[in-house]
Amino acid sequence: QVTAKTAFLFILPQYNVSVPTADGELVQYHYGLKDLVTILFYIFIAIILHAVVQEYALDKINRRLHLSKVKHSKFNESGQLVAFHLTSVIWCLYVVVTEGYISNPRSLWENYPHVYLPFQVKFFYLCQLAYWLHALPELYFQKVRKEEIPRQLRCIALYLVHIASAYLLNLTRLGLILLLLQYLAEFFFHMARLVYFTDENNEKLFNVWAVVFVVTRLFTLTLYILVIGFGLPRVENQALDPERGNFFSFLFNNILFRMSVLLLVCLFQASVMWRFIHFQLRRWREYWNEQSSRKRTAAAAGTKQQAKPLKRDSGYHENGVVKAENGTSPRTKKLKSP
Repeated sequence: QVTAKTAFLFILPQYNVSVPTADGELVQYHYGLKDLVTILFYIFIAIILHAVVQEYALDKINRRLHLSKVKHSKFNESGQLVAFHLTSVIWCLYVVVTEGYISNPRSLWENYPHVYLPFQVKFFYLCQLAYWLHALPELYFQKVRKEEIPRQLRCIALYLVHIASAYLLNLTRLGLILLLLQYLAEFFFHMARLVYFTDENNEKLFNVWAVVFVVTRLFTLTLYILVIGFGLPRVENQALDPERGNFFSFLFNNILFRMSVLLLVCLFQASVMWRFIHFQLRRWREYWNEQSSRKRTAAAAGTKQQAKPLKRDSGYHENGVVKAENGTSPRTKKLKSP
């Protein structure tokens, strides 16, 4: 029995509370230091699942494709993230639909702070933190190139900061919608990279990703403006109360602070869009350069084919007269009439 209690500490979320409702009591959860133990357990689970996907799926595909070392590393990265993003999108969509966050957008800020979480919401956040923390030792296990490590560390840090902030500041509902939009765009990007590695002439999914990326950025910006600009300032409890989980809703009563936050959000989204536009312009420029070089190569090959000298008649020349190889005259003899 003691072992079972210890096992539950690792496997199941802790800090469950019975919250009275109109229909009775509802079991919900809040966060605490014991969550670190649960996250540690699921870090090992994520490492095991990472190895399974690598060995039984990605390695078998790599053997058939015969990719270079650089493409091999990028293929493994995109393959792992496609599996993770697809799972997370389906899971996150199920959570936000069943909890009613999409059908009722006002629930994103109503009754803030959202200290008590349903089981599936808390478990989702713990698994997300465990996955991105497991990505740190995977940089060593996967033997990632030194040139790629800073970029991947920056990506991991950004995800960890955003997910942990939403979890600790009781903005879990807003965080779920933002993660859903982000993971959806990332899924199409890494799926497009996988298709490109298998067939370099197939770039159609990059166009799909471009559309999805722009749409998700617009939804993300709209959501920030809706929640920060109009939702949180209308929360009834505007006093600073860290014990109840209310950390900064009182700040949004100040219009100067609210506009400053919205300006920072807009600038960040603008920088993301600028990098996206720069990436698209560079890709199109490379595509057109490649097409023009192919046309020049084809035109040069056609000119060379036309300039090729005509084939001489069989035989050899002697004193300017063509002789057959067997010494006979190449002309047809005229038969005498009988």
